Amino acid sequence: MHELRLMWRNTRMVVLCAISAALYAAVLVPFKVVPLIPGVTELRPANAIPIVCSFLFGPAAAWGSAIGNMIGDFFGGVGPGDIFGFVANLMYGYIPYKAWRIIADGQSPVMRTPGTIAKYVMVCLAASVLCADLVGWGDNLLAFRPFSILGNIIIFNNMISALVLSPLILYGVYPRVRAGRMLYTDVMPELRERPRAIRLAGLAMLLGGELGAWAVGNLVSTGYWIPAFLPAGFAISPYDKAIAVTVSPLILVALAGAWLM
Repeated sequence: MHELRLMWRNTRMVVLCAISAALYAAVLVPFKVVPLIPGVTELRPANAIPIVCSFLFGPAAAWGSAIGNMIGDFFGGVGPGDIFGFVANLMYGYIPYKAWRIIADGQSPVMRTPGTIAKYVMVCLAASVLCADLVGWGDNLLAFRPFSILGNIIIFNNMISALVLSPLILYGVYPRVRAGRMLYTDVMPELRERPRAIRLAGLAMLLGGELGAWAVGNLVSTGYWIPAFLPAGFAISPYDKAIAVTVSPLILVALAGAWLM
């Protein structure tokens, strides 16, 4: 994750971050009037923007996604849960390009072969699940809303945009940005990757942690499964204490994996 810090030393990356944030917020705000969960999430075709910008601008898109979502939150009501939303959207813009570099380095995300399509779906799903985990976990910890609602509707919302809108935008924009040498790899040629073995281990940790958090979060927040080692007082809705004990370690594993990538 060192590039999330280093990019602020690069003027062009800061500009690309501002562009990413502005685009995300500009599409987010008009749809605030179409809530799926009032005060939490709404119809979000804007979720296509972080995916597109991630492939184009890398770490600038990660910060742009977080900042753009924060701007959008000001138009829908700000609360403590927005802290988790900031981190979740940072990861939503960070994971696609990092995972793509590991499993499809050198391939264009606009290639239409079965292999590249499968890899594209995988990186979008990885980003969507971690984003949903962080928001669902955070809101359940605060006893606002159950993980089982947020942890599923956010994945669905993100993937619809990522699979329907993002490919269309990428197909039109990616070749032009690449030809203009404005991809993040051109703007920040000094970026150095960790050894591939470490990055693969990080990806495995990310996937294992986030899928485990999603499964456990759904089971615990619905009351279908409460580990026997937990005190009886933890088995009470909204299961915030149980979520804190069972899901938090898995979230940490996923974030540690993202850091290693």
